[in-house]
Amino acid sequence: MLEMIMGVTKMKKWRPISLIFITFFLFPIIIYGLNLEGKKGLNTMRVELVHRHDPRFNVNNTNKTQLERIKEFAHRDSIRYSMISQRKEGKNHSHDHRRKARESSFVMPIQGGRDFRIGEYFVQVKVGTPSQKFWLIADTGSDLIWFNCRYGCGRNCSTHKGRSKIKNRRVFLPERSATFEKVACSSDTCQVQLINLFSSTTCPNPSDPCQYAYEYVDQSTAFGFFANDVVTVGLRNGRKHKLRNMIIGCTQSITDGPTVNGGIDGVLGLSYSKDSFAVKAAIQYGGKFSYCLVDHLSHRNFFNHLSFGDDPVHHTKLLSHMRLTKLVKTDIYFAVNVLGISIGGQMLNIPGEVWEVNSNGGTILDSGTTLTILARPAYDSVMAALAKSLMKYERLPRSDALEFCFNAKGFDESSVPRLAIHFADGARFEPPVKSYVIDSAPGERCLGFLPANGPGYSIIGNIMQQNHLWEFDLFQSTVRFAPSSCIL
Repeated sequence: MLEMIMGVTKMKKWRPISLIFITFFLFPIIIYGLNLEGKKGLNTMRVELVHRHDPRFNVNNTNKTQLERIKEFAHRDSIRYSMISQRKEGKNHSHDHRRKARESSFVMPIQGGRDFRIGEYFVQVKVGTPSQKFWLIADTGSDLIWFNCRYGCGRNCSTHKGRSKIKNRRVFLPERSATFEKVACSSDTCQVQLINLFSSTTCPNPSDPCQYAYEYVDQSTAFGFFANDVVTVGLRNGRKHKLRNMIIGCTQSITDGPTVNGGIDGVLGLSYSKDSFAVKAAIQYGGKFSYCLVDHLSHRNFFNHLSFGDDPVHHTKLLSHMRLTKLVKTDIYFAVNVLGISIGGQMLNIPGEVWEVNSNGGTILDSGTTLTILARPAYDSVMAALAKSLMKYERLPRSDALEFCFNAKGFDESSVPRLAIHFADGARFEPPVKSYVIDSAPGERCLGFLPANGPGYSIIGNIMQQNHLWEFDLFQSTVRFAPSSCIL
């Protein structure tokens, strides 16, 4: 994801500036009595899930090598990890979901995109009335829907002129949406609800919009304000449905820098917080959402869907292979209770406190982190066990990003013992070898792990999650998973 330092103009003195990504990972959001009761009679909703590499994005970095990409992944993931660890210091709060079964669902296409050589996955989202289309990063660690926006230009508004402020990006034009409503800075929404999303605490005029300002690590900054609008989604029966009163972030201007020069339109928050898109959609679609990430090296012709509600297409094929584990209650992250890691069937000697979510450890599933990050004791054990099986291959000098790389001439995946993540309730996740012995350059492979120094979460990133269906049940606080090619 995109690295950033988050700050709010004219914020209270006690609000610190933190190194984070542009996924709005902020202070813990308390969620009490969250009503996820759904509506009847709606059909499946889904959107296409697209990898960042897809050539539909206006990115001018297609000449980057795979190794340069890996270095960028590692740099962004490290900064993102720092932010996640800082937020973990807050208290955990339970989610009081009202459990009520629903058969409704919708789907959104999600797709891989090696052609852009960057590590995120995207969905196309339609916002406003009439709708305007944007490509947003699908992020299970993010609270908010955010996209580029140009407000206050009246009849002079145009997409072309909007791009003069936010170069080479699609721009939302609020004046063209009949359902767009600013969040006033004097409102309870701004002063109470959005305070955890770093809304500005100053309000010169009661009708002024509720503002935010984000400063990135490379000194680029995004400025905007909060609003309400509708998001239009497609049902499986071909009809459309509008999700109303969605809290959105309208970013009006960005000071350019390497961080924001990737042609992205914004972020689709899929976290466990009450203002995320996932939870808002769950209110109407049965409390479930799922995704299947195609191989991160897949071309644009391969795609899958981000689905809300039951997904009969996947579930019919994979039902007998599905494994289930409980989600551990956290503020916004989808944490799982890991018992340990085995290599080649042998459990590694990793201290139990590494996996204790309610202590100084724990493990989360994060679609916005590319590589897998392990707490140092787990990292050292996993690297030592895997490296032992790779000693017959020529060791290459350590890269800036990854510790163990080797010459892949004659490499045979069957020579690598299988890694498995064991959950405390008996489920086991066994990713394919290519998800942790990853391509780094032509003829080169690397072990795709980063170490986490100090206490904090371990993170199962999107490369490790690829080629599996993941279904999150917010009502039951569970996640189910199964191997899949993810190719429809």
